[in-house]
Amino acid sequence: MMYNVQMLSTSLHKKILPYFAAFGTILFWSSAFPAVRYVLEYFSPGALMIYRFLVASAFLLGYCAIKRVPLPGRRDVPFFAAAGFIGLFMYMWAFNTGTGMVPSGISGFVIAAAPVFTLILSIIFLKEKAGLLIWVGVILSFAGIGVIAFAQIYQVQLNIGVVLLLGAAIFTSIFNILQKRLMRKYTAIQATAYSVSFGTLFMCIFIPDMLRQLPYAPLSANLVVVYLGLFPAAIAYFLWAYALNAVEKTIYITSFIYLSPFLASLMAFWWLGEVVPTLAFVGGVIVIAGMIITNIFKKS
Repeated sequence: MMYNVQMLSTSLHKKILPYFAAFGTILFWSSAFPAVRYVLEYFSPGALMIYRFLVASAFLLGYCAIKRVPLPGRRDVPFFAAAGFIGLFMYMWAFNTGTGMVPSGISGFVIAAAPVFTLILSIIFLKEKAGLLIWVGVILSFAGIGVIAFAQIYQVQLNIGVVLLLGAAIFTSIFNILQKRLMRKYTAIQATAYSVSFGTLFMCIFIPDMLRQLPYAPLSANLVVVYLGLFPAAIAYFLWAYALNAVEKTIYITSFIYLSPFLASLMAFWWLGEVVPTLAFVGGVIVIAGMIITNIFKKS
């Protein structure tokens, strides 16, 4: 009897833990929206990108060295390089540049298109199947994101920043597919550490900008960049990889991205004083309802 209870507890733990990891990731990523807007007052998008990911790479590679994590095989190096280039270098450049042009709530809305792109790509490349309830949940959550955007649309015009953020959403969707493929063979820490390291190598073209701007940035900006490197980058990407690897279908985890505009709006209000309209809270409720349909009722 006791053995059965322990087995049940372990099973529930394994089923629930990926969703806690995904939610933790989204909390960190949501905090990046206002944090990046603050730091962009002192660093250019490229300088911020390389500074942030030098911190992330040092942390992840240091961990791998201490734990003696095996290096990737030669045949898989191109996939790690592609994940680093598309999912980190291209994504971060588009994200940093676009976020500096639009309010945090709007940038969160555009990035939240990623689960839709990821769902389509996972069907094409990973041969995952999506039933009616999954599509209903995705569409409902995206409608909630639309409500949040409508509540703040007076603050933004359709400019290049929105286009860049839409590109960032596509880049992160491709990254999710590449990570899911890599984790058929590698652990979450390997997929994270080596993808981030390759992405950082591509970002090294911005080192001169970073060195030029670093002496003029205040301590507060430097501390925020270190935070961005450790938490929304190194730790969040590891949690994300773990969550993606632990679930049957990619959309179960990527649907959590729908929460980011709502959380980003709240954090931007607390940190930057950006207004959070009441309608944004209504949108948040709709988003959560869509996530429940996608995840809770997935078996039926």
